[in-house]
Amino acid sequence: MKYQRVLAAVLAVIMALALTACGGKEPVEDAAPAGVAVQVKIVTAGSIATENKVSGQISADNESVILIATTAKCTAVYKEAGDIVQAGDKICTLDLGSTLSSYNAARISYRSAVQSYQDQKAILDKQVGLAEDNVANTKALFDIGAASQLEVDQAELNYQNAVAGRNSALSQLEAGMQNAKSGVEQLDTALENVDPDGNVLAPQAGTLVTMNATEGSFISNSMPLVVIDGAEQMKVTASVSEALVPKISAGDSADVTVSAANVAFTATIRSVERAANMQTKLYTVVLTVPADVTGLMNGMFADVTFHTDTSEDTIVVPTEAILTSNGAQYVYVVEENTAKYVPVTTGLIGSGVTEITAGLTEGAQLVTVGQAYLADGDPVRVVGQEG
Repeated sequence: MKYQRVLAAVLAVIMALALTACGGKEPVEDAAPAGVAVQVKIVTAGSIATENKVSGQISADNESVILIATTAKCTAVYKEAGDIVQAGDKICTLDLGSTLSSYNAARISYRSAVQSYQDQKAILDKQVGLAEDNVANTKALFDIGAASQLEVDQAELNYQNAVAGRNSALSQLEAGMQNAKSGVEQLDTALENVDPDGNVLAPQAGTLVTMNATEGSFISNSMPLVVIDGAEQMKVTASVSEALVPKISAGDSADVTVSAANVAFTATIRSVERAANMQTKLYTVVLTVPADVTGLMNGMFADVTFHTDTSEDTIVVPTEAILTSNGAQYVYVVEENTAKYVPVTTGLIGSGVTEITAGLTEGAQLVTVGQAYLADGDPVRVVGQEG
């Protein structure tokens, strides 16, 4: 009985559906409103600046790099990467015996060359002075008839020879002195931040971010031995093209975003190089990071936006509202529920906005959504408005 009741119910439902399909009427949908649906924005005057985006890199503002320009064995290590050091702290000890000996010998050689130059210059200057006095005395004798013109000419020739001899000798001595000085300077560079005992000393306080020495190993002269990042202050270094260089200067502001640290801030341009890098042909710009910005680490990449060519009190519209056809730019505005084609002339381009220098006036209803489906004279219905 239960099965029969279920079967009867199913049959009843099927019959009801069949009757509805045969005799029922489909509901009539409401007619769609006339016109193309669009969103508009009231045109207003504002300001705009051209945005120039480049990549940059974060680094410590007072970073110190120690590069030992000679091969040496590390005999002791006192600090590791990540340690905080103070100026003058010993970082490691290097076996620089032969290099230090060469350095001392080079300094002695340089001092000797300087002394020799000074001594010889004094002697040669005295000889030139005597020859000059002889010319004057011979001319005086010639004036009273006690010397001949030949003697005068010979005295002048002796003077010229003395001058030429002095200059030649001093030039050779100066070349030797400069060679000795160059040797000392090269060793000065090799041993900068190294004391007479071979200890590598921290030139400043900060964090030891790079340490390329281990006890018993030989250091390489092709990479930094130590890199120390100074206290909190950081900087951004970016490279810009020759077209941008004339438009920026020290004291200007730029927007910086560091994705890795999830921070954005306004930095101040500290310096703009006026000579391009020989390899990249780009110009280096250094920006100061505000002291209250935290979370930045040495080596992080940054997006830097320079704002140039500012225009004030001008018509600024969303860039996507502007259409282009056959090289001509145009927009649509709404007048009495009708789309109107308006040719425009554009100027500066900013972040998502464009300056209109001709074609639009304040107060117009500019179509910002749906403009791609319009033609001049089409009926429209505004479904959203901003501004």
